[in-house]
Amino acid sequence: MTARALLDSVRQELSTKDEENRTVAAIGAGDAALSTLAALGAEETLIVASDRRSFLLLAARAEEPNAAGFFAWLGQGEGLAIAKLPAFTAATGMDAAAVAEYEPRPGCQAYPSYVAWLALNGDPADVLLALMVNFSAWGGYCATIAGGLRAHYGFDDDACAFFDFFAAPAPEMEAQALAAVDAALAGGATLHRARRYGRLLQSYEASFWNTLPIT
Repeated sequence: MTARALLDSVRQELSTKDEENRTVAAIGAGDAALSTLAALGAEETLIVASDRRSFLLLAARAEEPNAAGFFAWLGQGEGLAIAKLPAFTAATGMDAAAVAEYEPRPGCQAYPSYVAWLALNGDPADVLLALMVNFSAWGGYCATIAGGLRAHYGFDDDACAFFDFFAAPAPEMEAQALAAVDAALAGGATLHRARRYGRLLQSYEASFWNTLPIT
């Protein structure tokens, strides 16, 4: 099986239904409260910082060059993304002090906690495949949110930049990920844990969104 066929198969198996994510739908329709957006920004501030460190650890652990490059790319991307969050949190009414004092919700922080576990314990190739599946959902969520912020909340481009960043296609990143998976398969890896990792990532992703208060 090729990397593309395997990725498509796991994506189809673990795909989520739009109705499972009440928060993104509410933001896209303009039905979420401003406090929902504020909580989203504060939670993401913690998540992005954690994920950046996790991805850089995976880059250091990965022996295959494409896998190492993929995780390094992710770490760099998180570094770029976190610089875009203050404009969003400010638009929701939170200054830096309010973000720093925010108390995170366990259901929101389960996702980065599991990513950190994967960074320490997961086989990099399996983790890479699982993340690619999860990123498909995340990118779509960000596109919906960016559209809703502009249409219903009057947020400008700076305030939407964090979500625009993740909504944008990244064909070079996917090509490198596929090369890494092909290399793993050629080396005899079964990548059987990728489905488990992906299933849990998708569940923790859903927990994040459905823990946020809508009103």
